[in-house]
Amino acid sequence: MNRLLLRLLLLPLKVLIGALVLLDEVARPLYRPLGRWIASLRLMQRFERFVARQPRLVILLLLGIPFAIAEPVKIVAVFWMAEDGFWSGLLMLCTAYLISFVVVERVFNAGRAKLTTYGWFAFGLAVFEAWREALFRWLRATWAWSFIQKVKLGARRLARRVLSGASLSPRRK
Repeated sequence: MNRLLLRLLLLPLKVLIGALVLLDEVARPLYRPLGRWIASLRLMQRFERFVARQPRLVILLLLGIPFAIAEPVKIVAVFWMAEDGFWSGLLMLCTAYLISFVVVERVFNAGRAKLTTYGWFAFGLAVFEAWREALFRWLRATWAWSFIQKVKLGARRLARRVLSGASLSPRRK
C-alpha cells in the first residue's frame, strides 16, 4: 500500500519532468545549429577550458546556478504562454533555452568527467538518461510519433523543393 501511495504522489512530478524533457527534445533541433556555432567561438572554447580546470564543486556551482534559474523560468514561460501572454512567454522561453544551451550545456560538457566523480551525480545522471531513453522508446512506438515523422519528412521535402527553386505544382508527365 505504501509503495502505491508513493507512486501516486510521484506521478505529477514524473509527468512534469516528462513534459519538460519532451519540450526540451522538441526545441533542441531548432537551436542545435546555433549551439554548435556558439561552441565553436574562441571565447566559448576558453570558457570550457576554464570550467574543465576548476574543482568539481566549483563546476557544480557553475552548472547549478544557471540551471536553477533557467529551468523554472521555462515552466513559468509555458504557463504564461497558455494564459494570456503568448508572445511574452515565448520570448521568456527562448531566453531560458538560450541560457540553458549557452551556459548550462557548455558547463556540463566541459565538467562532466569531474561531476560524475560525485557518486550521487553519476547515479542521478544514469537514472535520468535511462528514464529519458525509456520515455523515447515508448514515444517512438506510438502512432503520433510515426505521424510526426511523416510530417517532418514532408516538410523537409517541401523545403528542399522551395530552396532549390523547383515548382510547387504537381509534376506533369
